[in-house]
Amino acid sequence: MGATAQHQPVHQLVLDNGITLIVVENPAADLIASRIFLKNAGARWEAREQAGLSHLLAATITKGTERMTAAEIAEAVESVGASLGADATSDYFILSFKTVSADFAHLLSLATDLLRSPTFPAAEVELEKRLIRQSIRAQQEQPFNVAFNQLREAMYPNHPYGVSVMGTEATVSQLSREDLASYHRAYFRPDNLVISISGRIFLADAISLLEEALGDWQIPNFSNLSPQLPQLQPVASQKALAQDTQQSIIILAYLAAPVKHQDYPVLKLLSTYLGNGLSSRLFVELREKRGLAYDVSAFYPTRLDPSQFVTYMGTAPDNTAIALAGLQAEAERLCQVTLTAEELQAAKNKLLGQYALGKQTNAEIAQLFGWYEALGLGIEFDRQFQEAVAQITPTQAQTVAQAYFQSPYISLVGPASQLAALT
Repeated sequence: MGATAQHQPVHQLVLDNGITLIVVENPAADLIASRIFLKNAGARWEAREQAGLSHLLAATITKGTERMTAAEIAEAVESVGASLGADATSDYFILSFKTVSADFAHLLSLATDLLRSPTFPAAEVELEKRLIRQSIRAQQEQPFNVAFNQLREAMYPNHPYGVSVMGTEATVSQLSREDLASYHRAYFRPDNLVISISGRIFLADAISLLEEALGDWQIPNFSNLSPQLPQLQPVASQKALAQDTQQSIIILAYLAAPVKHQDYPVLKLLSTYLGNGLSSRLFVELREKRGLAYDVSAFYPTRLDPSQFVTYMGTAPDNTAIALAGLQAEAERLCQVTLTAEELQAAKNKLLGQYALGKQTNAEIAQLFGWYEALGLGIEFDRQFQEAVAQITPTQAQTVAQAYFQSPYISLVGPASQLAALT
């Protein structure tokens, strides 16, 4: 992992109460970063009518505990120049902090307090709900977000992935402090924790601090809850929303493999080839050569359930039809034409190079290895993924493209006059 972790072993063990601890001893700088993941938490574990609950919990978990107010928590962090925050994603919940090594025990104690005894003060909950609703409204004024929400709803009916992690105005409005407390009781438990630490700390010291801070936290006598989610099947669709925008937004996407599937590395490589950077196929062909795109790219998020392989473009309204045809042609080309060895190697170099560059800081190292473990991949995935990418052949890339790029989901936002001809 860059100059740092290439030479640093990654230690992993499970404490008596089920907490998974990952430690990378990295003495290069007098800093320690930690990521505390809750594996079974995040939007995937929410009922649709409570969409946004874990996001609201992330916004309010730092606003008070049984022994500290929001102001006291902020002062405890800022007085030592540290950073601390929480976030919720589709597949996990995370509490993050970074500090100089001398203050690590102090920050760990504070993080433990937040994890175990947040109070979710009513006034703070209402304030955060109001701010989240404002953010949702602001996103509704951005054409790309409108198009992406329309896409997500079509791809993930009755599935948590079908809604933004923030939820909707309607669902957020009815969330209560009691909902937060109930969610916290259900999912915040030691056997659901992965604690990843990187920096100037020895494994033995990390174990000692964790035992002192969390060793008395007992596993509750009810089982870890698992969401009952629908099976997802690709069903081609086209959705269009007329808006008086200065550009048309075109999104072409396909239901794609989850992270534990053997096709995941190949799809990551195809996403890099198509849409990663100024040398990517979409950028060169559709923007540089044909002048169609203000913005063009591709992405393929890492997900526990079936993900989405997304290509998108912002273009002049007059070019809406030809731009959509251009995106479709590039996806179809991957099915019909075998990439050259040179094209594939260039994409591999880019993907693996960026992968290595993403593991330079303690925060990045703690994030990555904790994330692997939280998704159930194991820390050895770091090596396995790179080896899998290196071994991908042109034929394999084409075979995977043919398997997934068959039933497109199309989402369009733009002036009504241009959309009418496409629907």
